[in-house]
Amino acid sequence: MAIQAAIAILYQDNKFLMQLRDNIPNILYPGYWALFGGHIESGENPDVAVKREILEEIGYTLLEFSFFGCYADEIGIRHVFHAPLLVEFDQLVLNEGWDMALLTPEDIRQGSCYSAVAREIRPLGTRPQRILLDFMERRELGIDD
Repeated sequence: MAIQAAIAILYQDNKFLMQLRDNIPNILYPGYWALFGGHIESGENPDVAVKREILEEIGYTLLEFSFFGCYADEIGIRHVFHAPLLVEFDQLVLNEGWDMALLTPEDIRQGSCYSAVAREIRPLGTRPQRILLDFMERRELGIDD
């Protein structure tokens, strides 16, 4: 059975909140920028999973969010949601990952961003980058979900 995950595109002032994943070789995208979220537990719905994961990972309660789409590949199925980030960045607590930052559309298009914690430019994961490029394109075209 394919692994299923629920992830969130969180945005504020035309920037996107991303997690720099831990630099541990046995995880997906080690040391890469990715979206917050994680595995859907047995019997859990994707919308419940994304709320749980965001609370666990950054201490943020998703109140209102919308479904964006599903992305399936050889790794599994990602259920993607989006929501505005309604608190200041410094109110978030990183509980999972190496760093977090609000990335600009330019960062996302170029596929990398500087991490103050890692003290170097780190790449975006290919799938998270594709999801954000799709999201930005739909917003630019004024397509509502």
